[in-house]
Amino acid sequence: MTILLRDLVDTSAAVGGTASRSEKVERLAAILRRLEPAEAPVAAAYLSGQLRQRQIGVGYASMRDLPEPAAESSLTLLEVDAALDAVGRATGRDSQAERRRRLVALFARATRAEQDFLVRLVVGELHQGALEGVMLDALARALAAPLADVRRAVMLRGDVGAVAEAGLRDGPAGLNAFRLQVGQPLQPMLGQSASSIGEALERISPAAIEWKLDGARVQIHVLGEQVRVFTRSLDDITSRVPEVVEMAHSLGVASIVVDGEVLALQEDGRPHPFQVSASRFGSRIDVDRLRTSLPLRPFVFDILHLNGVDLIERTVAERYAILAETVPECWRVPRIVTSEVAEGEAFLHQTVASGHEGVMVKALDSRYEAGRRGAGWIKVKPVHTLDLVILGVEWGHGRRQGWLSNLHLGARDPATGQFVMLGKTFKGLTDALLTWQTRKLLELETHRDRWTVYVRPELVVEIAFDTVQRSPRYPGGVTLRFARVVRYRPDKRPEEADTIETVRALGF
Repeated sequence: MTILLRDLVDTSAAVGGTASRSEKVERLAAILRRLEPAEAPVAAAYLSGQLRQRQIGVGYASMRDLPEPAAESSLTLLEVDAALDAVGRATGRDSQAERRRRLVALFARATRAEQDFLVRLVVGELHQGALEGVMLDALARALAAPLADVRRAVMLRGDVGAVAEAGLRDGPAGLNAFRLQVGQPLQPMLGQSASSIGEALERISPAAIEWKLDGARVQIHVLGEQVRVFTRSLDDITSRVPEVVEMAHSLGVASIVVDGEVLALQEDGRPHPFQVSASRFGSRIDVDRLRTSLPLRPFVFDILHLNGVDLIERTVAERYAILAETVPECWRVPRIVTSEVAEGEAFLHQTVASGHEGVMVKALDSRYEAGRRGAGWIKVKPVHTLDLVILGVEWGHGRRQGWLSNLHLGARDPATGQFVMLGKTFKGLTDALLTWQTRKLLELETHRDRWTVYVRPELVVEIAFDTVQRSPRYPGGVTLRFARVVRYRPDKRPEEADTIETVRALGF
């Protein structure tokens, strides 16, 4: 049975419209059962809020002046995927116009609800509450398979859609066929969070404590003379990081898989801001020139395979002992092992003083839980906050339908008395806050467009964030990384908000 785009749009709305995890799982499982194997990679990606192609060279500008929506649904899921694939393949002098032409043709066949879904999907703002844990539960239910088997297959393949396709096509045998393959990236293990070293060591002690670097997470695979380097999102960036390839060749192993970070360092050994490193490993052109002017430095912190032996079931302590024997200290992330809070705090302070993000606290007996925020890894890093002014807000979708959700944040420009937009966030908002801010911001409305309500700049909000980074997307030239709402500040007037100079000083 061919799946229509409408079927996914309806499922997305239903999943986003409920807070019940069990209902989300059942809704997703119901549509997964209806898929043909070839449809599974597309549906799994869309229901996770992602394009199967990841990027197709389209941004907000291309989403303006869309054609009138179609009266009835007719687009199949595979037709949409093929159309977006063609958009992404457009190259050459007139590629922008060709992408626009193909987008218009696609959107002309989409209903209003389908257009809204596609816009949010393409620009990366489709948030429907179907996180990977929910998707894995739903896939296990749809396949009538043990959740552990599904998790293992996704861990080893690194792609929910590929696992869904194999499971729908071959049943349990399809899931069991997945193995760790050198050259095929695994999903990286992620860490939970703690507010302090003391809190982390209450959960894990003794522990290994390592630098947490603000670079690009990389997984490095070596098989004979072949080296491949993958990002956290499992994209192959081997051609962009020759320094990492050279380091991998220097290990002199038959096969290896290691986990680490890569970043650009300044002459004094301190890291460049994240966006500087990101621009370097994101560049596909002039790599030889860039490696001279902005060399990258790999730091390895884990090993998953060595010379034909898989290590993901070994403990952190065992894996690190193997890593220390295989990778020279100059390429390894600095670490200590301790159960003493004071020693851990001193190491954290030293790490932050060196310009790094924080530390990772790791249980010595923990296994590698690929693709999961395992309890055996805990990140600890300082939190920065700013008092900013709300300039506008976008209507929510799914469960947040009817609420004003995604906040446009502005810093004060003392030279003009105006406010400079720094970015957006919908993180950290409870239902009570969403209800209150919707009522309050509608009182401050000046005008609106299809998605956004613009407001008088009178409401101050405290925003927590990780770092400040350069961004040509916003007027101030900077944005906040991982911004989230802490609280509203009715005690502060807009003229008391933080300035754009304060924001820039935090990043540069």
